Amino acid sequence: MPKEKSAGAIIFRDEPFDSAQGKKYKRYFLLLHYGSGHWEFPKGHIEGKETEEETVRREVAEETGIKDLKLIPGFKKYMKYFFRQYKENVSEADRKAGKTPWVFKLVAFFAAETKTKEIKISSEHSGFLWLPIAEAIKKTTFKNSKKLLKEANDFIIKIER
Repeated sequence: MPKEKSAGAIIFRDEPFDSAQGKKYKRYFLLLHYGSGHWEFPKGHIEGKETEEETVRREVAEETGIKDLKLIPGFKKYMKYFFRQYKENVSEADRKAGKTPWVFKLVAFFAAETKTKEIKISSEHSGFLWLPIAEAIKKTTFKNSKKLLKEANDFIIKIER
């Protein structure tokens, strides 16, 4: 079975905000709309001898234009899943016959902060959203990604205390 390894980031930004409750900011999480229709975090393949952190910085810059990424120490989670390989090396006949191979994917995710609000998405994506945590969890497509987003948010809140 083919295997792939990638790295990505759960990116947030805080926007100044005054409220009667004394809250000083609103936190927003970045979701990308992928060409296949799902909403998730920026991520990509580890190239050559890149570290996971180097991959995250490169992929985030390529996919969003964000260059001021600050990785949050202590948060690194792995997501594992399988997908069907529908790439150019699978013939149309094999696709129609259901003979597309399964691929095992391992993705290292980091929590990361940015001050950048304006996003320049790559051709891999059809859109993006900055959403508060509850809305971001609802919008995120896959169950394991929703869980990961909640864990990242809980971790960030915990280290702020």
